[in-house]
Amino acid sequence: MSFTREQWWLASLGRTIIWARLRELQAGTAEVLDSDGNTLPYDSPDTARSALMDAEFVAFDGLDEDDARARGFSLAEIVPPAGNEEQLPARMVQSLGTRA
Repeated sequence: MSFTREQWWLASLGRTIIWARLRELQAGTAEVLDSDGNTLPYDSPDTARSALMDAEFVAFDGLDEDDARARGFSLAEIVPPAGNEEQLPARMVQSLGTRA
């Protein structure tokens, strides 16, 4: 199924970033790839976004440096995972290590 939009979301736990990928599908539905590698279907992009927000995720493209620092990291430290569908699950949790 093809998608019309892809957006990365993140949650943070200390210096660990947990990623989720939201895809809006042409059919008007959505799917979220979670940090366990599961693809979760939703009846609409709004429902998917609500579920992500309920789980304390924020849209990566909506973060500014102040938001990132409040979460314990800098935007310069992170980049959404890249790779094919088989590679992504192993890259959905990113440890930033400890601050010097």
